[in-house]
Amino acid sequence: MSAASAVDRFDVASLQQKFGDDILKVKVESDDVFVCVNRSQIAKVLEFLKTEPDLDYTYFVECLGADYSTWPHQRDLTERFEVIYNLYSVKHRTRLFVKVGADDGQKVPTAKNVFLGADYPEREIWDLFGVVFEGNEQTERFLLPEDWSGHPLRKEYPLGGEDVTFHEGAEGPAIEDLQQPHTGESFEGKTSSRDVSGR
Repeated sequence: MSAASAVDRFDVASLQQKFGDDILKVKVESDDVFVCVNRSQIAKVLEFLKTEPDLDYTYFVECLGADYSTWPHQRDLTERFEVIYNLYSVKHRTRLFVKVGADDGQKVPTAKNVFLGADYPEREIWDLFGVVFEGNEQTERFLLPEDWSGHPLRKEYPLGGEDVTFHEGAEGPAIEDLQQPHTGESFEGKTSSRDVSGR
């Protein structure tokens, strides 16, 4: 599918007509269509995709986060984080990826009032990346222990790790033995508050 044919898709054209400049970019990669949306409009865009009979994106597959703070290549959005919504129309057998960007401290409007299934994925994204969803703010950990410090899928987060046992009982180094300490590292040889390396 070419970029031109993506723009010719009825769902993309409908979004561009309805939301105008709030549709920031449309791209095709490996036959998947991605629509980048103004963060403030994401709930309205999702509602439109779900309820418009000619679109009928009623199946919320997932939403996930990505931290592009160290990505050196061309990007779709300028913000550090991206939240990507994977939607599917069973009626039309089409898939659409909708993306928004957010920097530290910027909230993304929650999608859980449009798709109830977005509730837990948003909690996961907050837990692992620290992206806050307005209307679904978290006060406690979702996946991680309550005493966990930080958000482990951020690029600056130290890796930690365990010693690896190879063939015939030989042990290889844990990643912590190979990485250089850096500013902001809150622990050495630990994952969460538990020592996992035996050091």
